[in-house]
Amino acid sequence: MSYAMASALQTAVFGALASDVALAGLVGTAIYDAVPSGALPEIYVRLGSETVTDASDATGAGAVHRFTVSVITANPGFASAKLAAAAVSDVLHNADLALNRGRLVSLRFDRATASRIDTASARQIDLRFRARVQDD
Repeated sequence: MSYAMASALQTAVFGALASDVALAGLVGTAIYDAVPSGALPEIYVRLGSETVTDASDATGAGAVHRFTVSVITANPGFASAKLAAAAVSDVLHNADLALNRGRLVSLRFDRATASRIDTASARQIDLRFRARVQDD
């Protein structure tokens, strides 16, 4: 098993999201690994949790990363969050991201959960993706 490509995958995912014009039109530059303190924008994207399992084989070390990207909005409804979540999915599903260590074998959308948060005034959509990486 190898967790060695976790940082490389996160860097590539963040870069892909931050450089996407369609997503920027919806959330601007509000894409975070760690949410800053203070006032938050009305809508933002946050990189979330990750679960990693071994996927090593005869060709070398590898892993499957299941990670979450969340869209969070203070807007009273899911419309803007769903638009931003669709843009996130468009960027990442089947993306061919270059990693600074190893290589991305595949990246696919797995599932999403939409929920009300903060006493039902805010909305959050958690998108889960599955990435297979190989340390060549």
